[in-house]
Amino acid sequence: MSSFSNKNKVLVAGATGLIGSNLVNQLVKQGYDVRGTLHDNEPSMPNPSVEYVKADLTSLDDCYRVVKNCDYVFMCAANTSGAAVMKKSPLSHVTPNVVMNSQILHAAYESKVSKFLWISSSAAYPPTGDRPVTESEMFDGDPYESYYFVGWMKRFGEIMCRMYGEKLENPMTTIVIRPTNVYGPFDDFNPETSHVTAALMRKVIERQSPIVVWGDGNDIRDIIYVDDLVNIIITAIETLDHYTAMNIGYGQGFSVKQILAKLLRIDGYENPEIIYDSKKPSMIPVRLVDINHSVSSLKLGSLTAIDEGLERTMKWYRQFG
Repeated sequence: MSSFSNKNKVLVAGATGLIGSNLVNQLVKQGYDVRGTLHDNEPSMPNPSVEYVKADLTSLDDCYRVVKNCDYVFMCAANTSGAAVMKKSPLSHVTPNVVMNSQILHAAYESKVSKFLWISSSAAYPPTGDRPVTESEMFDGDPYESYYFVGWMKRFGEIMCRMYGEKLENPMTTIVIRPTNVYGPFDDFNPETSHVTAALMRKVIERQSPIVVWGDGNDIRDIIYVDDLVNIIITAIETLDHYTAMNIGYGQGFSVKQILAKLLRIDGYENPEIIYDSKKPSMIPVRLVDINHSVSSLKLGSLTAIDEGLERTMKWYRQFG
């Protein structure tokens, strides 16, 4: 089995997003030589040890440039947004992401990158109700209708990873991570594009009154703190040497109402008026994932408790958000 060494050069494509920002910081802490790509946004808190490079990953030339001399690639770059944008402009998640994923995989393979890790999504699974979904069920049916576009985009990304990781005569090790909802420092708190946890967090911290919650509050989410996800990602690329796809999550679901109640209690916001607006778009009513494969394969320890992760994130947002 090949080992992940801090003597290797690693690329974090998408170094300013929630996952990418935290990943580059953790890799630097562990002594790795890190290059990170930037596109529209500059890093809000640049790490002086990171080699930041401007790149448009829809350009094959730029993809070749950023993967040059890299042994490992973490593909965290993606065109993402919340429920409102996905409902209004579903194709905005398809074309740019398919092009980016295709180009970076091609450039990485041709440049003889050793390992390539790609961030998929648990949203790409077909509906399974309140039963946790296993990795083998990804293609058992269409994704939820509200996630049809982004879900099939993610599935095609996984197919490409499998092509490079299993189907070529000289494969490149590819690892597909299917995370649940991620939250933590460097999250997107913009009300136009944020996901549910960050959106609720901002409303609580700003003491909005009333607090307007999209949907009826009964949607169930498995939310994982970003530090845990980053550590799992690093463990995966350290220890896996063949094509693998695996679920990553906390392993427990919480309703939007429960998440909001935790945020209110943690921040000491008592008895606010709460309005549940069922006319606003919500997405998957229940999404739970089976994490037994990742737990056993990566020998995962305990994860950050939800209350602790939420409190850490709120403190970060108050200081830096």
